[in-house]
Amino acid sequence: MTHHRPSGKLFDHPPDMEPLLPEAGDGELDGTALLLIRRAERLRGLLHPVTRKTVARMVRSMNSYYSNLIEGHRTTPRDIDAALQKDFSADETQRALQLQHVAHMETQAEMEARLETALAAEVCSAEFLCWLHRRFYERLHESLCRVEGQKGEAYQVLPGRLREVEVSVGRHLAPTSKGLARFLKRFGEFYGPLVTPTTQGLVAAAAAHHRLAWIHPFLDGNGRVLRLFTHAWFTKAAIDGDGLWTISRGLARRQGDYRAALAKADEKRLNDFDGRGYLSQRHLGEFCQFFLQTAVDQAEFMEGLLDLDGLQARIIGYAERKESAKELPRGSGRVLQETLLRGEIARGEVGRIIGASARTGQKVVGELLGQRLLISDSPKGRLRLEFPAEAAGHYFPNLFPAGG
Repeated sequence: MTHHRPSGKLFDHPPDMEPLLPEAGDGELDGTALLLIRRAERLRGLLHPVTRKTVARMVRSMNSYYSNLIEGHRTTPRDIDAALQKDFSADETQRALQLQHVAHMETQAEMEARLETALAAEVCSAEFLCWLHRRFYERLHESLCRVEGQKGEAYQVLPGRLREVEVSVGRHLAPTSKGLARFLKRFGEFYGPLVTPTTQGLVAAAAAHHRLAWIHPFLDGNGRVLRLFTHAWFTKAAIDGDGLWTISRGLARRQGDYRAALAKADEKRLNDFDGRGYLSQRHLGEFCQFFLQTAVDQAEFMEGLLDLDGLQARIIGYAERKESAKELPRGSGRVLQETLLRGEIARGEVGRIIGASARTGQKVVGELLGQRLLISDSPKGRLRLEFPAEAAGHYFPNLFPAGG
């Protein structure tokens, strides 16, 4: 974020961000959106509902990792795993990044709970966007709540507050701070009714992603709020595959293309054949196609990872290697496989599953719980799969970057 004191006039009227949707064109956008709808729906049926919730929690962590990575903040999966166990680094900088990761996850979880009763159109409201920003920044370490201006001046980021200074992002001069309320009102009124499980709704989600970035409503944290907002849209439009995929991974892996596509869609109309708004219709369409194709790619990637036969094989293979190294008791792989397929199992069943005594079964359960390959809500509760960092790297290859 760069503070800017321009001599020229900043955008101060909502029509300055027209068009708000690309033209229908040759149907390519609708075709990509339809493909995304189908891919997301296929994800829903891949896993037992209990296992699906555990995977969705892991994907929430992945969403935080990649969203922060886009902002230049990298935390390793092992550090993330430690943070989720409330085991924070003694190094203040690393601890702040761990807290940031947890803040993003907790904000997303709180957002998803709110969305269960919220009207779809609410996700586009200024109130919702400010609430997202506030809930995220209230959880951050103070060192991450300060930004520096172009001339070295310090600014404090106030949770949930719209910016009160003028900024530029690259070559784009964001709208005047005094006009933000008007821009966000127009944004909510136009896009709110389009949060629907339709191809038009998904094209609108892509367009809204850019236009919210263009408005740049906050002093800092716009990118994270933007991606949480998009996740909220996908959730209310029932396109999130029950939380089993995230576009942030694709945007992070194609950061250069993502930033270039955003910047291109900032450009004003090219000529009389480029729509009727102030901004380029053509470049908005190109951004929407890039965005939706990235979403399709990520849904397809997760579909491949969660294919039951392949996932079973990787889980069993991981356990058998640990068994051979005497790091897990024999039969652990069969227990993990059974839990994957059934969602959860009773502790008393483990002896039968591995063909051993109840006492031996208890020992196997104790070891799997100790290594967090299984979890339970109580000392006698049923057992579910868990995905600690080391195991997740084997179960779900390429989920995080190599060496991440």
